[in-house]
Amino acid sequence: MCGVIGISLTSVTPSDLELVKRVFVESMIRGKHATGVSFVKNRGIVTIKNGVSVTEFLKTLDLNDCINEDGGLYMIGHIRYSTSDIRYNQPFSNGNISIVHNGVISQEDPAEWPYKCETSNDSEMILKCIEDGDHPLQTFHDKSLAVCKINSGKVLNCYRNHERPLWYTELDNGVIFTSTKNIAVRAGLSNPVKCEMFVSYNYDGMWFNDTMNSNGVEDLQ
Repeated sequence: MCGVIGISLTSVTPSDLELVKRVFVESMIRGKHATGVSFVKNRGIVTIKNGVSVTEFLKTLDLNDCINEDGGLYMIGHIRYSTSDIRYNQPFSNGNISIVHNGVISQEDPAEWPYKCETSNDSEMILKCIEDGDHPLQTFHDKSLAVCKINSGKVLNCYRNHERPLWYTELDNGVIFTSTKNIAVRAGLSNPVKCEMFVSYNYDGMWFNDTMNSNGVEDLQ
């Protein structure tokens, strides 16, 4: 059980930053072993992660430093509950895209994985899958996925399958994804909506979504 967060906000105010802090703090119910963020700045992805709880992490992270040069905040976050190795925390990034994942892809030996990874954290396969030009909802359709992805073009992409939770709340200046409805409500977000399974929610100031069936095949209807 981990927590994932996706944020795309424009014209960020101090009250928006306080809201983001509350989202992270309320997400701590999903884990206390590690916290990490990736955000878009200077046309690239900046990633910061540490093996500490959200409250400790926020003591050293100034969200003002995460604001993009256009005044917006384009960020994903991960709150980790580790059942094994505490190393190799999320997000996983290549500098142009970054992902956070809640779920299980494989518990096999990394030597048996379909993608060659630099770590033994199976969530890294989400990033490698995307780098290969594939979509995780297709490649890993029978695994457990709740994923938030950000790219250097400020496009936020979030999706889920099966039983991994993911919710979104629309605001006047953007959208925030949270793992659960309760996290959103406790943080002060109104009217969170449950993400449909096998729908890839894409947001860059406007929605443009892709739908796949339960076999991970794109639905063209």
